[in-house]
Amino acid sequence: MKQAPDDVIDRAPAFPEDAIEVGRVLDAWGIKGWLKILSHSADAEALFAARRWFLQPSEKALPGKPHVVPPVLKILSVRDHGEGIVAQAEGVNDRNGAEALKGARIFVSRSVFPDTDDDEYYWVDLIGMTVVNKDGQTLGEVVDLIDTGPHCVLRIVPAGKAAPVKPDEEILIPFVNAFVGTVDKAAKTIAVDWDPNY
Repeated sequence: MKQAPDDVIDRAPAFPEDAIEVGRVLDAWGIKGWLKILSHSADAEALFAARRWFLQPSEKALPGKPHVVPPVLKILSVRDHGEGIVAQAEGVNDRNGAEALKGARIFVSRSVFPDTDDDEYYWVDLIGMTVVNKDGQTLGEVVDLIDTGPHCVLRIVPAGKAAPVKPDEEILIPFVNAFVGTVDKAAKTIAVDWDPNY
């Protein structure tokens, strides 16, 4: 892939403050510069919605051998392909150019995520929320979610403890109506029907 002129790089959009990592470049696809993409979510709407993908090198880049990737890709086309996703980016015109991006981490601005229904949430919006039970007890903070297939499970670091904690110290609450009540995005709280001694 040709190096962009300095004036083009200078005009590249700044890395967004609300950038969320949504996937990575797995490999080249075909001979015309298409990219095979691994989405971090089963629902890859953010990848399809964004027309600019911001890149960072793989965290596995070798010390002393930096993996140079362009700061941003202008996406021309994205589509499902089998069980994965393929994409075409401006300026990536052949297999060599696509292979040079292998391992690159893909970020998009949270602001371009498609809207959700009232009872739907992006994982990234739930992380960092405070979990409070029906008795008003603060159980802790959501640090991650686990996808079990049928439903997700909130991983919570108990109040008064700092992450990371041992697995047996985490509170795990299924993200289902039987246990989860109101999710207040503005207050960043999740109300649950859960006893801390479960």
